[in-house]
Amino acid sequence: MDKQTSILILGAGTFGLSTAYHFAKAGYSNVTILEKSPTFPSDLSAGNDLNKIIRAEYEDPFYAELALEAMAAWKSPLFAPYYHETGYLLCNSAAAPEKSKKSLLKSLDSIRRRPIFKNMIMPVTSRDDIRKVVPAFNGPMQWEGYFNSFAGYASAADAMKAVYSACIALGVTIHLDSAVQALTYSSGSICTGALTTAGKQYGASVTVLALGSSLGSILPQLKSQVIAKASPVAHIQLNAQEAAQLRGIPVTYVRDLGFFFEPDQHTNLLKICPAMAGYTNYGTPSGLSLPPEDNAFIPARDETMIRRLLWETLPALAERPLVGRKLCWCADTADSEYVIDFVPGTKGLVVVTGDSAHAFKMLPTVGGWVKDVVEKGRQNNERWRWKEGSDAASVDISWRVGKTTDLHQVKDMRRDLEVTTAKL
Repeated sequence: MDKQTSILILGAGTFGLSTAYHFAKAGYSNVTILEKSPTFPSDLSAGNDLNKIIRAEYEDPFYAELALEAMAAWKSPLFAPYYHETGYLLCNSAAAPEKSKKSLLKSLDSIRRRPIFKNMIMPVTSRDDIRKVVPAFNGPMQWEGYFNSFAGYASAADAMKAVYSACIALGVTIHLDSAVQALTYSSGSICTGALTTAGKQYGASVTVLALGSSLGSILPQLKSQVIAKASPVAHIQLNAQEAAQLRGIPVTYVRDLGFFFEPDQHTNLLKICPAMAGYTNYGTPSGLSLPPEDNAFIPARDETMIRRLLWETLPALAERPLVGRKLCWCADTADSEYVIDFVPGTKGLVVVTGDSAHAFKMLPTVGGWVKDVVEKGRQNNERWRWKEGSDAASVDISWRVGKTTDLHQVKDMRRDLEVTTAKL
């Protein structure tokens, strides 16, 4: 493919930025990104977050191998400042359902036989075992699982900003505040670019859709093979002394309760996410699950789960005010596989989607997979092909705990005080 080929990428999230970076790094000189948000990172981007887990544990060894490749890339000069190898404490509480226990065992099996994990995994069967790893935890913690020292987290938004800057330095053109109204076509099926809501036309030989959970609004033929699904996020504001006491703790994930990270180094915010299956939003004109405009809330039941997790680990924080409540939207597939493929019935139109809440760790590498598909003109990996006929809403995903709920079925929502006041 000619290095002057015009490449238009819609969306400056994890997938879109990585794609632009890999094309530009390979010498492509005509790469453009259109991003709806007037600011970067976008509020709706799942990657616009304090932190994301970086680990190789997967039920599927295929993704374990890809995660290890990505982890190696996280240690390269561009990404290394944002990767923190604090370790990963993965457990189930005594009340965990059998599904959660099976998922943990599958994840452990995917790594423990690999030589790179030799002497990296410590079984956890008691509160004393946990406190050997994390002395700061002083709750009851009747958990079982393991501690993996070869894992950690990424400072997500900071890493996104670094890739954004790298793209600019490599000659990528990025237009913020450029929401796309529609794709444009010639001869019926040849995608020629996109038209923004401001009426500006952007032409390209290749258009890559990297719109995350909003993809269905531009590509309705996606149907239900990918659905927008949200997970709640909240934070506790710690003071400097409290943050220092928790500095360096591992990413702690109790599969049936939730997970949290060490406090953010800049803000001293402690991010916490409850364990749950996700929320959909089908109350849209298209009938597809899509993110709403307002996401500054979490359901009350998830706040209860967060406080239970804190009571189990850090009881002194269990009743502290929560701040920064929000829903984090991802694009789920039925089998948690990505979709990186040409859109059937079209030419010049590629989609990269289906992050399924396990894609940020691939920030350094996923764009290379997209570039390969574009250059070859086809997707050779069957598991990442267009999933015509699949229904992501009808399956019980093995690693998610609980049942998916539509937001319109949830009556009790909790917001930050300042957000509530602003709406009065």
